[in-house]
Amino acid sequence: MRKQSTSALLVLLVFLSSAVVGYAAEALKPNTKDKCPVCGMIVHSSPQWVAQIIFKDGSYAMFDGPKDMFKYYHNTAKYNKDKTQADISDIYVTEYYTAKSVKAQDVTFITGSDVMGPMGKEYVPVSDDKVKAFMVDHKGGKSMKFADIKAEDLSEEKAPQHKGH
Repeated sequence: MRKQSTSALLVLLVFLSSAVVGYAAEALKPNTKDKCPVCGMIVHSSPQWVAQIIFKDGSYAMFDGPKDMFKYYHNTAKYNKDKTQADISDIYVTEYYTAKSVKAQDVTFITGSDVMGPMGKEYVPVSDDKVKAFMVDHKGGKSMKFADIKAEDLSEEKAPQHKGH
């Protein structure tokens, strides 16, 4: 009996330790105090645009839109000297059609459309199965995945522009 109890306890300890090590953060809801670290805008007033970076230590940064989240992501040290990209656990954005938080790597970002975010031109996160419809309905200019968006794409001179058809 004692051997079974020890085995059960060992299994429980292994399970609990793997749960902590394999921790995956869930998207958070912004509170009234969350401000975008890039532009200073209060985030909760535009819930359909919220983006967030969650760090492995449980801390997080909320953004008023994906464009500012990308600026932060590509220059983390400028906005938070204590963090690097290696400290990031998860990145979430709010998908355009469903208004649900989804992992940024799981959607396509569209620039140059007629859809404006709280700060103007925006990288609109759209589920992959809706990209073609969005491009037509909202005159999208370019679509790209998370990994394809580089820091140089975010400069004001290269802000998303509408390309004529």
